[in-house]
Amino acid sequence: MKAPAAGETLSHYRLIEKIGEGGMGIVFRALDLRLEREVAVKVLPAGTLTDEAAKTRFRQEAMTLSRLNHPHIAVVHDFDSRDGIDFLVMELLEGETLAARLKKGSLPPEQVLRYGIEIAEALDRAHRIGIVHRDLKPGNIMITPHGAKLLDFGLAKLRKPEGDAAAGLSSLATEARELTAQGTILGTFQYMAPEQLEGKPADARSDLFAFGAVLYEMSTGRKAFEGKSQASLIAAIMGGDPPPISKIQPMSPPAFDQLVKTCLAKDTEERWQTAHDVKLQLQWIAEGGSQVGLPAPVTARRRGRERWAWAVAAILALVAVGLGASLWTRKAPPQRAVRSSILPPEGAKFNFLRRASGALSLSPDGRYLTFSVLSAEGNQSLWIRPLDSDTARPLPGTKGAEWPFWSPDSRFIAFFADSKLKRIDLTGSPAVTIAEAGDGRGGSWNRDGVIVFAPTTEAGIHRVSSTGGTSTPVTRLDEEHGETTHRWPSFLPDGRHFLYLGASHQPGRNEVNSVYAAELGSGKPKLLLHVRSNVAYASGYLLYERDRVLMAQRFDAASLALTGEPVPLAEGVDLAPEFFRAIFAVSEAGLLALRAGGAEVNAQLKWYDREGREIGKVGEPGAYDGIVLSPDAKRAVVSLNNRDSGRADLWMLDLLRGVRTRFTFGTANEYGPVWSPDGTKVVYSVTAKADDLFVKPSAGGQEEPFFQNAEDKRPTCWSGDGRLIVFDTKDLKRDTRSDIAYVPVSGNKEPKFYLKTEFNETAGQLSPDGRWMLYLSDESGKNELYAAAFPGPGGKWQVSSGGAIAGKWVRGGAEILYADYESGVMSVGVRASGASLDFDAPRLLFRMKATLGGDITADGERLILAVGPEMEKEIPISILSHWPALLNR
Repeated sequence: MKAPAAGETLSHYRLIEKIGEGGMGIVFRALDLRLEREVAVKVLPAGTLTDEAAKTRFRQEAMTLSRLNHPHIAVVHDFDSRDGIDFLVMELLEGETLAARLKKGSLPPEQVLRYGIEIAEALDRAHRIGIVHRDLKPGNIMITPHGAKLLDFGLAKLRKPEGDAAAGLSSLATEARELTAQGTILGTFQYMAPEQLEGKPADARSDLFAFGAVLYEMSTGRKAFEGKSQASLIAAIMGGDPPPISKIQPMSPPAFDQLVKTCLAKDTEERWQTAHDVKLQLQWIAEGGSQVGLPAPVTARRRGRERWAWAVAAILALVAVGLGASLWTRKAPPQRAVRSSILPPEGAKFNFLRRASGALSLSPDGRYLTFSVLSAEGNQSLWIRPLDSDTARPLPGTKGAEWPFWSPDSRFIAFFADSKLKRIDLTGSPAVTIAEAGDGRGGSWNRDGVIVFAPTTEAGIHRVSSTGGTSTPVTRLDEEHGETTHRWPSFLPDGRHFLYLGASHQPGRNEVNSVYAAELGSGKPKLLLHVRSNVAYASGYLLYERDRVLMAQRFDAASLALTGEPVPLAEGVDLAPEFFRAIFAVSEAGLLALRAGGAEVNAQLKWYDREGREIGKVGEPGAYDGIVLSPDAKRAVVSLNNRDSGRADLWMLDLLRGVRTRFTFGTANEYGPVWSPDGTKVVYSVTAKADDLFVKPSAGGQEEPFFQNAEDKRPTCWSGDGRLIVFDTKDLKRDTRSDIAYVPVSGNKEPKFYLKTEFNETAGQLSPDGRWMLYLSDESGKNELYAAAFPGPGGKWQVSSGGAIAGKWVRGGAEILYADYESGVMSVGVRASGASLDFDAPRLLFRMKATLGGDITADGERLILAVGPEMEKEIPISILSHWPALLNR
């Protein structure tokens, strides 16, 4: 008899389409003609399995599932047989199997824990009524919008239940014979426990072995056991151990690694004994217990319970000896950690958004604290507060200051601003330039007057004298390993060795993100640990963030060796993941400052008119990091940050309905979108070894490579006639400043430079008629907006005064609108006169609040801005005095 096909009817179920195969059956989407609902029908085609044992297993699946009423186990509606075909009717699940999901790579940690807990709950329910799955694998787990669902108990074996649980299963527990003959292997090799491979009876602990293999694959994207042949695979399961999860996913908490390792123990007595134990452990990890790095609160049962009696006796003996010793050598009570908090100055708010996340710093002597403040007018500046005072004050000359760090005598503060590394004396003298730094990422200052710092986002660490000069590199990126950045250097006490973070901007490259110790002038950096965080040394410990928990681990600064296990200091520490930075600072004086419990950086998109009046909102708040309007202002491409990975994705936003849909789906950073003049396409950058340009239809479809070379590129403009794309570019090998180039859209894509100088030139914008280029340059010492003839040669004019951060032609090129941090949104009228341009004086339209990106309609009448959250309750900065005392409790 032929197998059923779509369109046929089995009993009162009409088969609509084949949607997959599961275990022994073929699965169809079907319509229940009586109840008028869609269901899943699993059938055994006649002739596929001719022996009675196979059909008995299938019927057993139906009976098994009908008795499992659990939210994470697929519901069985019916079981019947027609024309020699057995079929099972189940709920229709929307989603994909875990096996299909794993083809895209590992799951995020929060999903691993969530689905793991749900699967453990399902197994626990089955095991409690005497049911062993025996074929647990990713293909038998469905990921739905409502969580994980366990499928396919077609190979489940009913063992004799313990206690009263057997009451309702007497008919099942007295099967005439075993469904599996001695020595026969059922299930899927790569997830089978050693005892199953030996043909021995399987029990709940066999499921837990398979569950451990599934958890391993969910977390790493790799199978726990692999082999080139069936024999080598069996040998790996019987005698080998997979690499620790932490070696593949360095951010994996120690307790999770241990949990999976215990699941995969060869001896059933050494494994977890119940799924309930595993569920409790996963819940504990999800709640943050894993950060301690200590043994789990639930442990596997061991042979010989008398071990516990001996262990308790030994512990009591040690306690007695310790108590006697403490009475004999009574000492003064140790210092206790003291917690306090600091609120922002009156009428202002702390600013920890984006780049301001690094403004928190402590002076080495523990007397001063710095932070960034956002005034009611939206102005940003660096403030300082003596910790023995109730008042704080702004630091003159620090407008736009980023990533401050201190001189060892606590007299000077160094910081990055205007593409330079600067220093300021606390006595009030003007800021002095130390070195060039295009887009710095942290620094450190030793007692010999040497500063190490990261001059750009994609370069090694440099050194320079604190009195100023030309910097020289002291570390180089390991490009073969995947490094794209070195940042957050920090000197150790000897003043020669320093720590730094070596990392990759590529999402999913956690094996690259690591802290190293290096020495000035010599030696290969020493790998210390895998993290994606800034690191600091104080009081004999390294401090770093892991999964939003601030950790401390003992560190011998002389031998550069970590010892012991990491210990948590504070949970919920705030992050700026796109900068690889946690918001904390520490001093050798025993002070720790941090911010914990802050809100996600979600912004609301709002429309404003030319006078700054709010005229509407768009959609729901989100982690926006940029917005670009379509030419007709009916749609926008927005950049949304993922706080866990630091990755940026592009989304298409319908501005009329406030609905956004994902536009890019890669695993890399996708950013810098620019619309074609007719609104049908979008060009954007994709992070690779160098950032390459891709083009995609704005209505959706396949993205296509547009322009690739060995340099970083970010598109900034698509010419009005559709012929050219303008982009910022940077030579990665020579570590040059940013230049402006353009490339034809069709034909020979040979780029041409428009500006290539020793200065940073960015954000090129062609006028609507294509005759003039608007761009930013730091040639005067700070970013200003300029206009010049295109393609040149010709005149050049400075448009802004007092600095600029963005500019755009509007009203057909008759006006330029631009923004700066100091004033707000500015307007400049423009008139062309032959080969020259005439400009009006800049005029303030309105003072702009803090934003996370924005754009202007082509007529210049409306602006859309991503406005940062208005916090109902200000979260203070937490100060911990004598924090090492917390580690000895």
